[in-house]
Amino acid sequence: MKTEFISQNEINLSTLTHAGEILRCGGLVVFPTETVYGLGANALDSTAAEKIYAAKGRPSDNPLIVHIASPDDAEKYAHIGEEYKRLSKAFMPGPLTVIMPKRNCIPSTVTGGLDSVGIRCPENKIARDLIKAAGVPIAAPSANISGKPSPTSAEHVKVDLDGKVDAIIDGGECTFGLESTIVKIENGKITLLRPGAITLDMLNALFDNVEVADAVTNKLSEDARPLSPGMKYRHYAPSAPLYLLNGSDEKRIAYCSAAGEDTLLLVFDEEAELFSGHSIITIGKRGDEKSQAKRLFAALREADATNCKKILAPMPRKSGIALALYNRMIRAAAHNIIDL
Repeated sequence: MKTEFISQNEINLSTLTHAGEILRCGGLVVFPTETVYGLGANALDSTAAEKIYAAKGRPSDNPLIVHIASPDDAEKYAHIGEEYKRLSKAFMPGPLTVIMPKRNCIPSTVTGGLDSVGIRCPENKIARDLIKAAGVPIAAPSANISGKPSPTSAEHVKVDLDGKVDAIIDGGECTFGLESTIVKIENGKITLLRPGAITLDMLNALFDNVEVADAVTNKLSEDARPLSPGMKYRHYAPSAPLYLLNGSDEKRIAYCSAAGEDTLLLVFDEEAELFSGHSIITIGKRGDEKSQAKRLFAALREADATNCKKILAPMPRKSGIALALYNRMIRAAAHNIIDL
């Protein structure tokens, strides 16, 4: 198919109405959010949802997230409770997905066969205006080939999905750069399934019973069913194998300095001059995990443009925003860690 590209200066009521009509009629539209770009389809249309899996090459048991224009719209598609109301008041619109029991209007193809559905109201105005224009909720995973680094710009999307979707809306660079935080509400209990910009500390400030799913930091077994996107399958991965270096900065720098010429190094901005003669990509300033989060997926895509045989990167911390970095990088590395 020929993909229509809507540039930033073409985004207006008319073009969003057109894109909304594509969605209503069962087509695929890629749109920006504050986290990453989403590959959208009508969340009430089972056949349209199947097109998402085909375009991405995504396993059908990997659930999609349903995007809504207003937090109040969640009640149309899920059975909500007081916990959702507290979360939505505190964090929506924003980078948070809440998993709750689904209503019958949401087809099982959207939820990967689960009886629950992930609901998100994005902060990005273009995304919300598109949902309003479509007049239907939008089911959307990240707009990339399954397993590859998520797209944080329209150019990333074009590389992966040009010719596979009806339209791409260019909303510029995403502001956060990692996918939304995902929590599940079950019997009044809050469980963190995927960390993001809404951190565990922020959730703990709202509830005193937040648990962290084992799959946030550990590998999910092959026979386990993923409760949310990004839990089970190899995600965010560059073509060359990625290894995370677990040790002090001094040991990591020494290890990287001895790396061969076929090895690409992901290093902090201030370390660049230490590795003259090596192939490097900078990933943000040391200690500035927000800038590293925004930079990560673009850096992994840049790595694919090189001829490297191996990639070495620092091991992130497991607290605050860094937990989201750790979660993405440990999956990109297929849990390959080198202890120094």
